[in-house]
Amino acid sequence: MFENLSDKLERAFKVLKGQGKITEINVAETMKEIRRALLDADVNFKTAKDFTDRVKEKALGQNVINAVSPQQLLVKITHDELAELMGGRNKGIDLSGNPTVVLMSGLQGSGKTTFSGKLANHLRKKGRKPLLVACDIYRPAAIDQLETLGTQLGIDVYSERENKDAVAIAKAGIKHAKDHGHTAVIIDTAGRLAIDAQMMDEIARIKKAVQPQETLFVVDAMTGQDAVNTAKAFNDRLDIDGVVLTKLDGDARGGAALSIRSVVDKPIKFIGTGEKMEALDDFHPDRMAGRILGMGDVVSLVERAQEQFDEEEARKLHKKIAKDQFGFDDFLDQIAQIKKMGNMKDLLGMLPGMGKAMKDLDIPDDAFKGIEAIIHSMTPEERRSPSVINGSRRQRLAKGSGRGIEEVNKLMKQFEGTRKMMKVMGDKSKMQNMMRQMQAMQGMKR
Repeated sequence: MFENLSDKLERAFKVLKGQGKITEINVAETMKEIRRALLDADVNFKTAKDFTDRVKEKALGQNVINAVSPQQLLVKITHDELAELMGGRNKGIDLSGNPTVVLMSGLQGSGKTTFSGKLANHLRKKGRKPLLVACDIYRPAAIDQLETLGTQLGIDVYSERENKDAVAIAKAGIKHAKDHGHTAVIIDTAGRLAIDAQMMDEIARIKKAVQPQETLFVVDAMTGQDAVNTAKAFNDRLDIDGVVLTKLDGDARGGAALSIRSVVDKPIKFIGTGEKMEALDDFHPDRMAGRILGMGDVVSLVERAQEQFDEEEARKLHKKIAKDQFGFDDFLDQIAQIKKMGNMKDLLGMLPGMGKAMKDLDIPDDAFKGIEAIIHSMTPEERRSPSVINGSRRQRLAKGSGRGIEEVNKLMKQFEGTRKMMKVMGDKSKMQNMMRQMQAMQGMKR
């Protein structure tokens, strides 16, 4: 979403490249380019102007030390101000209450029902027992969708298809949660194609009746400034607690993410980054600022990896590696864990310096499809003992998987390299040896 903005900001900072100091002239020129980049990204005009004024004021008040160039200093100031513009720090949701009640609001098509499922899945990972409550009484497909998501995730859904009183359903849903030991209730409400009095009145009555800990407004980030205006209208009526931006994996210009906090004065709490139920992240303004400026977001990458990390499975894998028994079935398990973390382009984009490199690369969601096809063409013996795969077997695997022989050879080479690396990583004495050697080399350089 922010690729275009990132490129333009990078070009703006080039104005200062080679400059020995920050001056009124070179900062003014850079700010002009940054303001233009923000406006092109569909950021609110007043927000863009206030932002560049603050950056300029801070830049002119700084003395550039020898170790830092004017360009680096301005990038740092811009990063800090971008983070502040988007809320400064992460604002988690209030999980008090027994059960915790979260009321969802938003227009039809914003991804509200899908997000409800994602949030339920997210809260379950935090040890909660969630219940989804279907209060969209106007669109039968909404109830079907929520029940399908509940079945898919193994999460209970409360619905009353014959009841046309959304307030009564919400109250009954909370009672059901208390009676059945649910510790979190997520109420999915009706949306419309546009704001109307009936919808606003109904959700206001639901809020008054259930007194939720959190009222979240879900908005499609692809709608740009319209998203900001809609959020403001909902906040004026409902006094929302936070905003959820969905479809941040799209190709919109990103203005909603940058403007919404300053206009609505409510924090962005979550972002949706894909269709999968795991594609939900807590919103961290400082990390997002880093990604916009091409610095990556390693912390979020590690957090995603930890979510898929299973200590018991890791111990079993460590034993296999130590005994040199790591096979293709284990390789498939590792691929499955990587796929759960999100699409490859998004993951690689979190690495520092990779944002620009990823721009022109088209990495499909099924990037592992060829590898999986080859492995699924193997016999159980070949998966357990890859060393038995000789030339004729490789030919058979190529035919069986519909891939070229060069792809099979490449996979075998990659697998062997991965196995050797994991063997070294799993051998503590070798790792300690490597660390000592690296420290010795550093000492020699000094």
